[in-house]
Amino acid sequence: MPIYVVLSKFTEQGRRDIQHTSDRLDRLAPVAEKLGVKVLANAITMGQYDVVTVMDAADDTTIAKVIGTVLSRGYVTTQTMRGFSIEEFRKITADI
Repeated sequence: MPIYVVLSKFTEQGRRDIQHTSDRLDRLAPVAEKLGVKVLANAITMGQYDVVTVMDAADDTTIAKVIGTVLSRGYVTTQTMRGFSIEEFRKITADI
């Protein structure tokens, strides 16, 4: 399954309610699973982004449903990137 890396930044609402960030992240996995997405990892980060989440999903449409659900709550904005495993990248670059 494709891997997706989601970079999240707190909104003003997210900053005001920062103490509940861990609880919201705990609730993400079961919601994502209901939509067909597996959360592989979450990390609270320092720097430009506040949270990095790695997920796998069948396709862009499926991950977009999860991201839409996250965004609708108003605590973060996101940037989602398609990631490739080392083996996938090896196949992609084999003919270069």
